[in-house]
Amino acid sequence: MREEILKILEKNSRLSPKDIAAMIGIDEQTVASEIQAMEKEKIICGYHTMINWDNTDTDKVTALIGVKISPVRGEGFDRIAERLSRFEEVDSVYLMSGSTSDLYLIIEGETLKDISHFVYDKIAPMETVVSTATYFVLKKYKDHNISYVSSREVDERNKVMP
Repeated sequence: MREEILKILEKNSRLSPKDIAAMIGIDEQTVASEIQAMEKEKIICGYHTMINWDNTDTDKVTALIGVKISPVRGEGFDRIAERLSRFEEVDSVYLMSGSTSDLYLIIEGETLKDISHFVYDKIAPMETVVSTATYFVLKKYKDHNISYVSSREVDERNKVMP
């Protein structure tokens, strides 16, 4: 039952316990109690609204920052990951495998310069940081399983004739 509730909320967190109960065939109070319990247990950590900033007048730049670090003995990557997580510019921090970087950060700023300053003023000088690599997001097509592209958008590129 919990897994069903989580899958539904992950796709649409605006649904009420009543709606979820109807979808999975149990009573509303049970759903409400399970959601409350999962919030207390930190299984549900928050609710998120997806915004397509390209459709607003607000300038926003998103970047993926790869960070190669030298782990601290006895603490591994956790201490530096926690420290990086505290910066308000940082949306996400991931420990990766199979990559040239150990940690990947997703950050947002108003301009490319904001992100550049963040990297060389705050991340690069850290004692355990060996190197960084910054990748700028040019366009989001899908994020958190939400498509930003309308299927009705017309492809206005010129057709190439064989």
